[in-house]
Amino acid sequence: MAKKLKDKVALVTGGSRGIGAAIVLRLAEDGANVVVTYASSPEAAELVVAAARGKGVEAEALRADAADSDQVQSAVRQVAERFGRLDILVNNAGIFAGGPLEETSDGDFERTVDVNIRAVFVAAREAVKVMTEGGRIINIGSIFGERAPLAGIGLYAMSKFAVAGLTKAWARDLGARGITVNCIQPGPINTDMNPQDGALAEFMTPLTALGRYGRPAEIANTVAFLASPEASYLTGASLNVDGGFEA
Repeated sequence: MAKKLKDKVALVTGGSRGIGAAIVLRLAEDGANVVVTYASSPEAAELVVAAARGKGVEAEALRADAADSDQVQSAVRQVAERFGRLDILVNNAGIFAGGPLEETSDGDFERTVDVNIRAVFVAAREAVKVMTEGGRIINIGSIFGERAPLAGIGLYAMSKFAVAGLTKAWARDLGARGITVNCIQPGPINTDMNPQDGALAEFMTPLTALGRYGRPAEIANTVAFLASPEASYLTGASLNVDGGFEA
């Protein structure tokens, strides 16, 4: 059986661990050639690349700090030059800066904007210069981009609300070109940033309808669907993959 993404080229930002790594491997399993960006973990990125190559596709890692617009732009250009195309952009790189408003610094604000919003904007702007009909932009947001159910998440929530808004606007901008833009809003997922036995788990786990944290692969499966031909009529949507957190 032919793989759904055979010969497609995907760029996954922040793909060296957690949700990003799971996305890379899932897209590779479906036949896509994948490029991973990382900021400070080349060893982890190379392990993901090796695992992707083991699925019979081409895979590479590029160092590109999401906080640096020039590096983000360069990474997209390098993918297009190396493969001659870019079909799928997954904006996954992100950071979390939390705390009370009065203790939040200008630096916290600026870095959150740079990584969680500006990098998404820059990558998408560069990608659509080479994407053709059937192209996919998939933004990884958060359920905190829909509501803020606890204190101390102002900057993170702001950034994820922005990602959801850009998703809708870009769907309008790019619809006539046959490029879809969607946002996945994960709930609590078992990652280094928010482990299922971490500080937030006692609060977040009972709020899910399923009573558990999600697995990175469960987000990756949704990315694979959005990247596939089956999702050709789905654009401008924010999909909550959250175990019923927002139910």
